[in-house]
Formats: sequence, C-alpha cells, structure tokens
Amino acid sequence: MFGLGAGEILIILIIAFLLFGPKQLPEIGRQVGKAVKGFKETADDLRKTVEPEVNLIQQEVKMVEQDLEASMKEAEEEINAATKPDQASDPSSSPKQA
Repeated sequence: MFGLGAGEILIILIIAFLLFGPKQLPEIGRQVGKAVKGFKETADDLRKTVEPEVNLIQQEVKMVEQDLEASMKEAEEEINAATKPDQASDPSSSPKQA
C-alpha cells in the first residue's frame, strides 16, 4: 500500500496513536478515509472526462500518420520513376548487335 511495508505502516500508526490519542484517532481515520474517497472520485471523474478526448486525438493522429505514410510512399514511387533511366530510349541499354 503506497509503497510502504508492514513495519513502516505500523510505525506510522504508533506515532499517530501517540500524537492524537485513542479518542481522536477514529475521527481522524474517518476524515482521512473520506478525503481518500473524495480524491478517488475526483480522479475517476477527471479520467472519464479526459479519456474520450485523448482517444479522439489518438484517432486523429493515426489518420494523419496513415495519410503521411501514403503521401511518402507516393512521393517515393514518383522519385523512383523519375530517376530510373528510360531503358527504351537509352541506346546504351539496348543489346549490342554484332
């Protein structure tokens, strides 16, 4: 729990018991529990609000990535076609006749 071992939690509980006494400790525990519950609820609400937006942005990024890849492939094909020597009009590429 929170990266604390059993011994560390026990020490914290003993210190809390000594600081606040047995009468105040249950009330403090309730308040801490309510605060943790409120924090979890707020975090869940935030996650529910932000998650759809993040998913939408991820979808848009994927679409842009696919469009970019298609454009790059098309440009690469055009470059390859333009840089290939035209074998039909190039006299050095035709077989020599004896």
